[in-house]
Amino acid sequence: MLFQQSFHKGINLGGWMSQCDYTQHTLDTWITEPDFAQIAAWGFDHVRIPVDYNIFQAADGSFLDAGFDCLQYAAVLCKKYHLNLILDLHKTAGFSFDEGETEEGFFDSESYQEQFYQLWEEFARRYGNDPEHIAFELLNEVTDQSYIETWNRIADTCIDRIRKFAPETYILVGSFNNNGAKEVPCLDPPHDDKIIYNFHCYEPLLFTHQGATWTVRIDPAARMRFEESETSEAYFETLFAAAIQKAKENNTVLYCGEYGMIDVARADDSLKWFKVINKVFEKYGIGRSVWTYKGLDFGLTDAKYDGCRDEIIKYL
Repeated sequence: MLFQQSFHKGINLGGWMSQCDYTQHTLDTWITEPDFAQIAAWGFDHVRIPVDYNIFQAADGSFLDAGFDCLQYAAVLCKKYHLNLILDLHKTAGFSFDEGETEEGFFDSESYQEQFYQLWEEFARRYGNDPEHIAFELLNEVTDQSYIETWNRIADTCIDRIRKFAPETYILVGSFNNNGAKEVPCLDPPHDDKIIYNFHCYEPLLFTHQGATWTVRIDPAARMRFEESETSEAYFETLFAAAIQKAKENNTVLYCGEYGMIDVARADDSLKWFKVINKVFEKYGIGRSVWTYKGLDFGLTDAKYDGCRDEIIKYL
């Protein structure tokens, strides 16, 4: 499948147009041309760009220039440095995966859903004519299992509306439990032959997120070594098995939109984790995008990796 060739090894540009302060200063300076040049030099073939609706849409749903201008800047630089682009809607009106966010009501509100459809139609108008280089990810990390039936319906409707403007663009769809791999089988069969099943992997969570302060699932004082995590190729093969089978049955492929190790984990332990998960990605032809390029407690450019960054990059 062409998707696997174009979106094999990527990196997220988190904190730029999502999970940020939304100031013009951040949009103008968080990621700039030298960053795209560096990503290309490291051997990545694509970037995944998380974006939040509120830099593209006002409260009434009307479109804002700031977000589209920044996204166009990214698209131009991707083309210059021969990088492909996944456009990921990280937050939409009425829904965010983040425990600290107050957005709510999306799955019960036709108004919020219509705003979601209209934003994707606008993305499709602007970027649907370059399907070899730009893919769409409908929504980041649906959370509760109770949403999945509604989410399947919303995704199908949204794809229908996107297809009027972007008939050949690859579209990524993830399941509940924050794009859980085991939850991929709960997705409906693909709408058409350009739909990719998407999942995220930060497992084992107690290892990859050790020290995290933003979720009640983690003791921020606890630390764990790689050997204690019981991570192995067999662990990931078991974790991904149902998703791999679901994709095979539906004649599509898998993509891992996020995976990574928190900054407080030891660099040598992080390297071991990346080596193991990379073997399974490669064995099953799973494209992926590591979280994340800089900052947000997971940055590849952070000082933690100064002594082993080149080695880490081999296994991303």
